[in-house]
Amino acid sequence: MTDATTLADRREAEGAAHAQHGDFIWYELLTTDADAAQDFYGKVVGWKARDAGMGGGMDYRLLSADGVDIGGLMTLSPDMAGMKPVWLGYIGVADVDAAAARIKDAGGSVHVPPTDIPDVGRFAFVADPQGIPFYVMRGNSDRKSEAFKPMADGHCSWNELVTTDQAAALDFYLEQFGWEKGDAMPMGEAGDYRFINHRGEMIGAVMNRMEGSGSAGCDQPPTWNHYFRVPSIAAAVERIGANAGTIVFGPQEVPGGDHVVNAIDPQGASFALVGPAK
Repeated sequence: MTDATTLADRREAEGAAHAQHGDFIWYELLTTDADAAQDFYGKVVGWKARDAGMGGGMDYRLLSADGVDIGGLMTLSPDMAGMKPVWLGYIGVADVDAAAARIKDAGGSVHVPPTDIPDVGRFAFVADPQGIPFYVMRGNSDRKSEAFKPMADGHCSWNELVTTDQAAALDFYLEQFGWEKGDAMPMGEAGDYRFINHRGEMIGAVMNRMEGSGSAGCDQPPTWNHYFRVPSIAAAVERIGANAGTIVFGPQEVPGGDHVVNAIDPQGASFALVGPAK
């Protein structure tokens, strides 16, 4: 049996075993001030927040849009010393232990080993071979997540990987999660903006980090940018400025007519928004 056949069989088996395998199922903000971050994003994106009831003195808040939970918010803990405020994505997997082992074997790293969250699921905090962090998780429910719902306000609309090695990153994620390489949009000296597909849906893109200024990929460390949809980019830009956030790129029109902005919240976490210009 060839390696390609083995990989295809594994993807098919995992997809059959778990409907969420390879999906972005959750988004999470780690920050230095949960109260201030909750207030900021409530005003800018419109999210409602409530305590998740985790117990044990853990302050974990659920962020929702139109009654649907799309992500979480928590304060960086002392054992996360050295981490800066950051948005992270969760990718669903059929088997967290197996996924973490494969990520390590492929040159990635495991920062938090597979761990159970009572009544929620099992997760691991990992990084790809270029050092970009994300989570893998299997939730207790196999119901499809609505955290990534491209045309719904308050939900994630686009997942963009800014990396130091586009080719290597594509090989890694396609192998780990069964994603497919999509079309490419030329970006001059920056190379191609390569789209990624999953289950017949375009879920984001991978690009090389660019040096200089004037682009969302510039002057930021390699990272995942998760774009959340808002009903008006103009209104969001005004609210970002009025609430001590900083625009670093945009507004910029993108194919399809939407506009995007990349910004930094008051605690220093990079975030991105997409929506109509109005």
